[in-house]
Amino acid sequence: MIDYFLDKMRQAPAHEAVVSGEFSASYGQLLELMDEFSRWLKEKDIPEGAVVSFDGDYSPASIALFLALAKNKNILVPLSHDSRRHFVEFRDIASTEFDISLSGNEANLSVSNRKAENELYKKLREERNPGLVLFSSGSTGKSKAIVQDLNKLMDKFQKPRAPLRMLIFLQLDHIGGINSLLFCLANRGTVIVSEGRSPAKVCEAIDSFNGEVLPTSPTFLNLLVLSKAYDAYDLSSLKLITYGTEPMQESTLGRLKALFPDVQFQQTYGLSEVGILRSKSRSSDSLWMKVGGEEFVTKIVGGTLWIKSDSAMLGYLNAPSPFDDEGFLDTGDMVEQDGEWLRILGRKSEIINVGGLKVFPAEVESVLLDMEDVEDVVVFGEDNPITGKTVVAKFKLDTPDTPRVLKARMLKFCKDKLQAYKIPTRVVVTEDGTYNERFKRMRRLDKDSR
Repeated sequence: MIDYFLDKMRQAPAHEAVVSGEFSASYGQLLELMDEFSRWLKEKDIPEGAVVSFDGDYSPASIALFLALAKNKNILVPLSHDSRRHFVEFRDIASTEFDISLSGNEANLSVSNRKAENELYKKLREERNPGLVLFSSGSTGKSKAIVQDLNKLMDKFQKPRAPLRMLIFLQLDHIGGINSLLFCLANRGTVIVSEGRSPAKVCEAIDSFNGEVLPTSPTFLNLLVLSKAYDAYDLSSLKLITYGTEPMQESTLGRLKALFPDVQFQQTYGLSEVGILRSKSRSSDSLWMKVGGEEFVTKIVGGTLWIKSDSAMLGYLNAPSPFDDEGFLDTGDMVEQDGEWLRILGRKSEIINVGGLKVFPAEVESVLLDMEDVEDVVVFGEDNPITGKTVVAKFKLDTPDTPRVLKARMLKFCKDKLQAYKIPTRVVVTEDGTYNERFKRMRRLDKDSR
């Protein structure tokens, strides 16, 4: 399957493949660099089927090494610098046999004493297919190691699409980042890399390199709205903003559509376990969408979305298989259904049950984000001896306020906007971040805030 991508790249050697303020490479240069890495892998005796980690964010070198390892039929373990503190843990879980650190175009190799003998690895080796290991965010415990057949992930990109200039926001160790990269390479698009993932740096990159597509998360888009960084840059090249990884707040989407009336907004949906589904939003300002595609089958069971995928993972390295006997995965996402349209309400594990009544955090957050001086807010549940759970809101504010004053202001603001059981009974003020390195809201209470 890798040959399909390489053939596409060879057809446009002069076309700009990847660009940032620090580097630029054409498809021809990317292929040359991949050939150099292929020779290097041979010189270092890294055999077909070996489990190989490499750390590095998007660059010509990291993309070329990704391609060289796939061509060598290795099992890849990409590690983003954002997750540096987990490198030792992730390499141990994945049983990496070779670990590569990138510095510019230079690669430094460490040979481990680990033995990668997991049955999932054996299956990939028997079929002589390259593999991919990704890690869950671990927000509810230890990260799960997800093993994918890379050929299956690549297969869906054989249907030609329009070449686009895409700012890749999610990193190489995220299924969304891998999906964006493969889309660009398969369609001879251009990968735009910002020098940072702050709103200002992302806007600067879109301005400098005529970015057409921005795939990101609702949390980042909320930060973009609050920062007003868009006022300092020309974003007229932007045609499409896609958002996923977590529920979007309706108030945030409304603000975005008002700020960027000529940009199309599209909700995306996917999981590392099953891949990224094709999606279509009912409209740019709607949270309703269709999901699916030829390689996916979906069903709703008890209000929860289940998915069966041709490109589903082979399994977890460190956890039991989550698939049922028919190959369906319970995504844990609760949905509303209107014919063929779906609206994601939130993770079943994050729903707050207040005396038998369900509270969806994103709905409450959408209201609270409209309060004055609120930079961000995260809503989650806390044990209560009477109602079972109660609603807690953790605020990050633009201007200082005490929890007592903030709560009084919040109660007044929410009185005619939320039903009583949905209004937070406790507020927490934090100066720390409300999201993780993958720009997803952290729906939990820090130990020092209890």
